[in-house]
Amino acid sequence: MNINATFLGQVVFFLAIVMVIFGYILGKRKTETPKLTAFVGFLTAFVPPLAIIFLMVLVLKSDVRRDKDISV
Repeated sequence: MNINATFLGQVVFFLAIVMVIFGYILGKRKTETPKLTAFVGFLTAFVPPLAIIFLMVLVLKSDVRRDKDISV
């Protein structure tokens, strides 16, 4: 099976967009720096196994407790 370079580029581009979106959404809930998390997600998209591991770590991480979310 031959893998075309154009197809591989399209897959990496699509994965990069997905990783930025999921990285930002999960980063808002799980970290205090969602933009940095989205950027790291973008970088890991170039090595797909790392991207999957990165998403698994974010999903398993506990939510960040913020002061404005606490009602007294």
